[in-house]
Amino acid sequence: MHRLSALFVLLAVFCCALVQPASGVQAAPLLQEGKKTLYQRVISHPTAVLYAEASDKSSVVNKGLRPFTPLYVYERGQGWLHVGIGTNRADGWIRADLTTPWNQALTLLFTNRSERDPVLFFKDMQALRTICDAPDLSAQLAALQKAAAEKKPDPRIVAAEPADSSVALNRFYLMPILEMQEPYEGTKFLRVASIDPGKLAAGGSGGAAGAAGPAATNPDGTKRSPKTGIAFVMDTTISMGPYIEQSRAIIKTIYDRLQKSNLTDHVGFAFVAFRNSTAAEPRLEYTSTIVSDFVTAKHRSELESRLAQVKEAKVSTHSFDEDSLAGVYNAVESLSWQDYDSRIILLVTDAGPLPSDDRYASVAMQPSELNDFASQKGIWIVAVHVKTPAGVKDHDYAEQAYKALSMKNGRPQYQTIKAGTPKEGARFFAAVADSLATTMTQMVTFTSQGKFMTRPKVEAKPRTPEEEAALMAQRLGYALQLEYLGRTNRTPAPEVVSSWITDMDLNLLAQNQRVPNVEVAVLLTKAQLSDLHAQIGAIIDNAERTKKTDSTDFFQGILSASARTARDPNMPTAGKTLAQLGVLGEFLDGLPYRSEVMLLTEEDWYRKSVGEQTAFINRLKSKLARYDEYDRDRKNWESFGMYNANDWVYRVPLNMLP
Repeated sequence: MHRLSALFVLLAVFCCALVQPASGVQAAPLLQEGKKTLYQRVISHPTAVLYAEASDKSSVVNKGLRPFTPLYVYERGQGWLHVGIGTNRADGWIRADLTTPWNQALTLLFTNRSERDPVLFFKDMQALRTICDAPDLSAQLAALQKAAAEKKPDPRIVAAEPADSSVALNRFYLMPILEMQEPYEGTKFLRVASIDPGKLAAGGSGGAAGAAGPAATNPDGTKRSPKTGIAFVMDTTISMGPYIEQSRAIIKTIYDRLQKSNLTDHVGFAFVAFRNSTAAEPRLEYTSTIVSDFVTAKHRSELESRLAQVKEAKVSTHSFDEDSLAGVYNAVESLSWQDYDSRIILLVTDAGPLPSDDRYASVAMQPSELNDFASQKGIWIVAVHVKTPAGVKDHDYAEQAYKALSMKNGRPQYQTIKAGTPKEGARFFAAVADSLATTMTQMVTFTSQGKFMTRPKVEAKPRTPEEEAALMAQRLGYALQLEYLGRTNRTPAPEVVSSWITDMDLNLLAQNQRVPNVEVAVLLTKAQLSDLHAQIGAIIDNAERTKKTDSTDFFQGILSASARTARDPNMPTAGKTLAQLGVLGEFLDGLPYRSEVMLLTEEDWYRKSVGEQTAFINRLKSKLARYDEYDRDRKNWESFGMYNANDWVYRVPLNMLP
């Protein structure tokens, strides 16, 4: 499991090819001690400027240096640093005391606010520790949250996450980790900077943290009410007829409500159907198909007529598991999400997804990677898993897969329906879908009226499937309203040079519930992503080769293919891990997670069964497919004003690393 750990050392992330030195100019940034490719970096403070020489009496070469700009270090003088924005040249001198070292790849991102309180940024660790030790912890936290929401100053707090909206998803911000302590079990104290660098000039897309679209406005520039898109991704194989019928009835009911509420253009439904491989069984007609793109109540007849034609398959598929991931991928990639501010996929199936070792599986990404793919586009996945007596042997596998597919903040948006009969299952499904659609309609209504939804109480204990579905929908609606307001108001992250936060919500932790405030991401450059892609590809190729031929040169094959970046391609491989052989690059060294790839030895590989080797290869193929999507995702690459595209960076969640 990927977690923050004591391995939060200051690592540099950005690497680039060396350039020929100009006269009197450092050819490339200084390397970290003991590293061959990782450069030293700092972050500039407010009031810092760049000078032509190491003296504040020399001419200023960059008066417009934005606060919190990441800079490469080319040379160190007495109290001064020779720095540059990119890796190709130094741009000027900066006072060392107006910078913070940031030789690390790690940054933090706020998690969604479906359950937790806004993050408080404490002045120092002692102030944070005093709160944690207080016998009335919850009361003190509530008072601090109230004061922060009312913008009343408190000497212990230097900033707070906005209470009435989430930080805008289309803003690129950073929270580099400067220090970590773990004084209490269950949470970590993190000293962070909070940096919103904005859109720097030259060379890049400017970056966006999630492609959820621009602020919601009308053509005349005025704010408009949010639009919510709900895409049904429906299993249409044999046995799913009652659920198809219920989906038609639910959409009709919600359309009726919207027309009565004068919200005919604010909630759209789409419908994607999936079955299984037509290569294995041509009579299935399709693996996945878009029955209808998003249609609002204003044009409801268009969707309703298409839904009337949807029937369950007439023939069985080649396996009990179906190609549900094909349906989800098709929905994420092909529907017109750009027209909607809040985006939800409602997956409905009574079978697990085709495992990646099934030769007919059409999607290379596994559930976790597909979840990350959807999240990057601002889409929440809600999985409704119908557990029938016929699928009892498949239940555990399917549940694990769909929890991974729908995971948010460590909590899956997963609803199980135990269906003794199709009629009973369809009734429970109707309750889930109705709760979700009703809450989304309520969110649209409240937001258009300037009202805030109420966050569900943590202590709420649902007793029935209907109550559980309603609570999940309420949490989702609350989080989506905050996200919408964050985009519309262009809410920035708080900017602070140094402060202390906790990685878990303290109020919930006191109730024995672990809800994270932040998640960890790694900044990878285009050059590093390209290298990682090549190296993972080499591992996959040699793993498949040795698995098929029983060869005993697995690691030597990798080193031969990876000679360009391996630290010593001729070194003995016996007992060495891939990390020790330098196959995956220095930027992954010391990151706070246990990588089965980096820790793999050649002996470990040959001890695996054929099934374990196949599963290992498929997990890497899933990562590789995700990296392909990162590379294509132009909206989320940040340039920081650098002309060299190889230096642009992408925030890759820690759990997406190999």
